[in-house]
Amino acid sequence: MENKVVRDGHIHSPYCPHGTKDPFELYVEKAIELGLQEMSFTEHMPLPGVFMDEEFLKECSPTIEVIEEYIKELDSIKEKYANVIKINTGFEVDYVEGYEEKTKELLDRYGSKLQDGILSVHFIKLEDGYYCVDLGPKQFGELVEKLGSIEKVYDKYFETLLKAVRADLGKYKPKRIGHPTLVRIFNKEYPLEYNNLDFLEELVKELKARNYEIDFNTAGNRKPYCKEVYPSGAFAELIKRYGINVVYGSDAHTASDVGRDFSLKL
Repeated sequence: MENKVVRDGHIHSPYCPHGTKDPFELYVEKAIELGLQEMSFTEHMPLPGVFMDEEFLKECSPTIEVIEEYIKELDSIKEKYANVIKINTGFEVDYVEGYEEKTKELLDRYGSKLQDGILSVHFIKLEDGYYCVDLGPKQFGELVEKLGSIEKVYDKYFETLLKAVRADLGKYKPKRIGHPTLVRIFNKEYPLEYNNLDFLEELVKELKARNYEIDFNTAGNRKPYCKEVYPSGAFAELIKRYGINVVYGSDAHTASDVGRDFSLKL
């Protein structure tokens, strides 16, 4: 009999600008109902700069002022449920190429208040600016056209992910990589079986050498153009082969999604 998953390591909060306003208590009560013993709220850390359209970026992560409130309220929630479930305060940290120093400054500012964290890539840097890989199928198609093929978009995404793993972001840098195959979010619309195995293996070897974990993120299974977990395919096989530790994460932006699809396996 396989061990039941008792921890959700990737949950957002009412402070997420693109999430719901479900209060912390609803998330926690859902976790308790499912029999979870531990949960990590990993709200987006404020972005390290204005590197794209400012109005769009406001929807991606909370401001400094809002994140202070997130930490403060979560402290009281943790105290309230201290005898029932372990609750971690965490961040989902965006790796933005070229903004490493500012990201480190933010982590240094808040790191002592965190018990968990995820390092994710949502943005890739091209010669003419930054592009978000999960904005929408139309925008992904424009990115494919710009780079010349779906495979080249994947190449750029995984190159950025490798840079994220190797980046010096200080002592509070998260040691778990979020939704590592997020680039496949529109795979039903832009199908590709990515088989650059040498490069993927280089990435996985780097994860192993640094003792990093992987966010086994079930949110992709709920995305209409994806319908698979992150990671999947060749990357997932390499994770298993190299024995990289995985932490289940629902990536819930609503309380009802806590612990969702945890029956799925790597």
